[in-house]
Amino acid sequence: MPPLPSYAELHCVSHFTFLQGASSPEELVARACELGYEALAITDECSLSGVVRAHVAARSTRLKLLIGSRFVLQDGLAFLLVARSRRGYGQLSHLITQGRRAARKGQYLIDRSLVEQQCLDECLGLWLPPEQEAPEEPLQWLQQQLPGRVWIAVELLLRGDDRR
Repeated sequence: MPPLPSYAELHCVSHFTFLQGASSPEELVARACELGYEALAITDECSLSGVVRAHVAARSTRLKLLIGSRFVLQDGLAFLLVARSRRGYGQLSHLITQGRRAARKGQYLIDRSLVEQQCLDECLGLWLPPEQEAPEEPLQWLQQQLPGRVWIAVELLLRGDDRR
């Protein structure tokens, strides 16, 4: 049997994403190692809460930890940002801070204009298209914000319509 190709999970939320993630960052790192993942991106929603614990857990492994966050803008556009460097981590942190300051505790408020005001040149983007047919406009807008650094995320949700 030929070896499996390298795999990196790029959209993984921990229990820090309330009512969506169930596992701790430490459990996610341990499972990724068990499965032989090359890398794991912790992408909690508008938060970096899980990355410190994931970093501590991943330090003693060969797993590459990627730091990112998931955002859902006011108009429903959903995407991930993943930091490429320490500077990218700072850019990501700044966007999260801006979004959290604009809303009540426990919530965030980010729209396209706020994203347009940010410097995100050290971040990569993954567009999370909606389940139904999606117009190309959101992807085109993301490409303008992150030129040459945006991809379309494909997710296997283990449902009956996954082949579609």
